[in-house]
Amino acid sequence: MLVLEGVPLFYLELAIGQKMRLGSIGAWTAISPYLGGLGLASVVTSLYLCLYYNIINAWSFWYLFHSFQSVLPWAACPLNANRTGPSEECERATPTQYFFYRETLNISPSIEENGGIHTGQALCFLLAWVITYLFIVRGVKSTGKVVYFTATFPYVVLFIYLIRGFTLHGAINGIKYMFTPKMEELANPTTWINAATQIFFSLGLGFGSLIAFASYNQYHNNFERQAIIVSLINSGTSIFSSVVTFAIYGFKATVNYENCLERTRILLLNTFSLSEDSITIDNVFERIVELNTTHPEQFAELNGKLEDCNLESELSTAVEGTGLAFIVYSEAIKNMPLSQLWSVLYFIMLLMLGMGSMLGNITAIITPLRDFKVLSCISTEVFNGIVCFICLLLGLGFTTTSGNYWFTMFNDYGATFSLLFIVLIEVITVSYIYGIKRFERDIEDMLGHRPNWYWKIMWAGVSPLLLIGLFLFYIINYIQGGTPTYQAWNKDLGKSEQIEYPLFGQAFIGLLLASSVSCVPLTALYVFCQRRKHAQRHMQQHTVNTVAA
Repeated sequence: MLVLEGVPLFYLELAIGQKMRLGSIGAWTAISPYLGGLGLASVVTSLYLCLYYNIINAWSFWYLFHSFQSVLPWAACPLNANRTGPSEECERATPTQYFFYRETLNISPSIEENGGIHTGQALCFLLAWVITYLFIVRGVKSTGKVVYFTATFPYVVLFIYLIRGFTLHGAINGIKYMFTPKMEELANPTTWINAATQIFFSLGLGFGSLIAFASYNQYHNNFERQAIIVSLINSGTSIFSSVVTFAIYGFKATVNYENCLERTRILLLNTFSLSEDSITIDNVFERIVELNTTHPEQFAELNGKLEDCNLESELSTAVEGTGLAFIVYSEAIKNMPLSQLWSVLYFIMLLMLGMGSMLGNITAIITPLRDFKVLSCISTEVFNGIVCFICLLLGLGFTTTSGNYWFTMFNDYGATFSLLFIVLIEVITVSYIYGIKRFERDIEDMLGHRPNWYWKIMWAGVSPLLLIGLFLFYIINYIQGGTPTYQAWNKDLGKSEQIEYPLFGQAFIGLLLASSVSCVPLTALYVFCQRRKHAQRHMQQHTVNTVAA
């Protein structure tokens, strides 16, 4: 996916930005006035991402501030209201789940129930936006300096975590699981849609941020070399961070597996009145078979009490997104020596990654808007402040008790469909509307040489065909999937359960999917109507002049 989509489209967007010297709206309008909506679609998608992405940084601040305690607050269950024992909800779940869902989010039972704004989260969210503004206050001048730190510091932390992760018990189990292919997953179109989306997000394709940043380059800057190097470093970083993640995930899964075996061992010892050393976690399964054979009636009483301890099942538990970042990692960290140190390092790294992403997202909004004459007269500091303040106000909804459900909705439907559509139209526009030959001449003018056959084959054939296939698969999967669902937290069960979105939620999903995509045809229709009106006015004026003569 990197070779067929990522690198060619990364190259294309850098070339467009560097040639046109404009943000996404201005660049595509310069290619064709009918395509100004393509840049607008990128701005809308980036806006959606900005609205919900900073709440992740707010959660990171929340966890970071709570890491400076003698005992991490997600390491054990808090006392109940009567202070007679642990919280019932926490006992039914796990301490890490309880801290995330109850202490951090104070989550409601469903998206339909809202208990107001979580004050702590709102303050962290405000802090995240204040820092974002300070990073971009002087425009690209201040952004460039900040990126040096936000881009390099996570590598330091990841390297430290790599060394620590490899020394953890069971880390090798996670590494083996990571590099063991599942052929049935490779045959699933959803896997490739997710892979494409991951490439788009990691490289910033379709958001307009690459065009925005490239517009500040020197005209003869070698963006071809940059496209190749940055894409390879990006993918290498993804693999590197995955190794670290799966090492820690293997440790967490192994600890859970061995705890399950220990609970089973104690259950067998107590049920059959055996000596302490007669069963170990290494021979639990053999003793189960033996006891079932020798004491079938007594063993039958354990029906429903014996847990199914399986390391493969622990490793294959699908956890991603916020669940991986704030629950799985937190659970692994609490079991490490000097857990406070590892917690502080991890959440500072998460903040640097989040803030670095926000710089690209907010630049993808600001740069195209600054191309409009009516907005270009506003000072950079004031304009950037206005954009950040509007995003802050619109994003406060994510700090409510039902905010996590809205976050999930934006995360699932706010960008994936839009990015597939935007990038598809981009490559078709350059290849068949602007023209490959004309694009080649532009590149030759900037670099001194024309792109080789690989780039032309990707732009003209492979990339658009693959994107069309992924786009169609996404639509088919969405239709066949039935009513959209989400994971709602059930405090009585102490776990998440899948429920359907209500009607207003389904309507909002439709709005998210259509709003950015519709910018393209609506803008084209507006330009067509304006040109037709102008042509009619010109015709009338010509007729009047003829009659007067």
